[in-house]
Amino acid sequence: MTKILKDEDLVGSALMVVAIDALETAFLARAGNRLISPPRHHVSFPDRGDLVLTIGGILGEKPLAGFRVYETFDGAEHSQIVAVWSADDAKLKGIILGERLGNLRTGAIGGLAIRHLSAPDASIVGILGSGAQARTQLAAAAAVRKLDRARVYSRDEKNRAAFADEMQHTLGIEVEPAGSASEAVDDADIVICATASRTPVIHARDLKPGVHVNTVGPKTYEGYELGLDIADAAAVIATDSPEQTRAYASPFFLAGSGNEHRIADLADIMAGKAVGRGSPGDTTLFCSVGLAGTEVVVASAILDML
Repeated sequence: MTKILKDEDLVGSALMVVAIDALETAFLARAGNRLISPPRHHVSFPDRGDLVLTIGGILGEKPLAGFRVYETFDGAEHSQIVAVWSADDAKLKGIILGERLGNLRTGAIGGLAIRHLSAPDASIVGILGSGAQARTQLAAAAAVRKLDRARVYSRDEKNRAAFADEMQHTLGIEVEPAGSASEAVDDADIVICATASRTPVIHARDLKPGVHVNTVGPKTYEGYELGLDIADAAAVIATDSPEQTRAYASPFFLAGSGNEHRIADLADIMAGKAVGRGSPGDTTLFCSVGLAGTEVVVASAILDML
């Protein structure tokens, strides 16, 4: 019988470790040309929004195929559907409904970037944003680095206080609200930028040398959350999908900046095919854009676990 899971089934800290391990395999498969991951496809419903479809999977000993679809319609509730097939025997392994899988997958990709680009002894995190993406990104950071403390800033004082209380309890590390974006990132080894801002919330002058930065929020010409001078200062700029950076309706925020040719594929860095962090003083930047096919790999790992 085909498994059908919902958000309430995707609970527990073990899921993040499972997701990160599954994506480690997927990204190395990508470096070996065994991950199917075309850019996402938008189908517009005029005056209402889009249905957005990603299709992909992984080849090899246990090949997987599947899709994710989500919508951008106005409404109080938003959901996603992820379906996974075994490409060996056409068996539908399962379906996962809801938003949590997408947040978990994006967080786990951020965790991979932190594992492979941040300093090995990174222990202090600065977080900008206090929503679902900020939560999963911090959980992923805690899964790959031994963290001592974190500071969070978002515009709503109550939201950042609630985030600090919740994540301190969940992760067992010190998490405190900050009074400004610059205060949150001041001495951070890892900076997670997961806002909805369409204007830069931090610049290079706010960051210490050797920091690693994950940007999860807006990053096209229409709006972006990081100052372009952070890319200028970065010794390494990476993304999970160079193809997707070229497929946005509005150009990627680094296009024309002089830095676009320096964007490496995280999979190639992981496989030793591209250069990663070279010294403790290197600033590194990871631009998370959403690698197609990875939802299918994470969903498959969760379906096997539950």
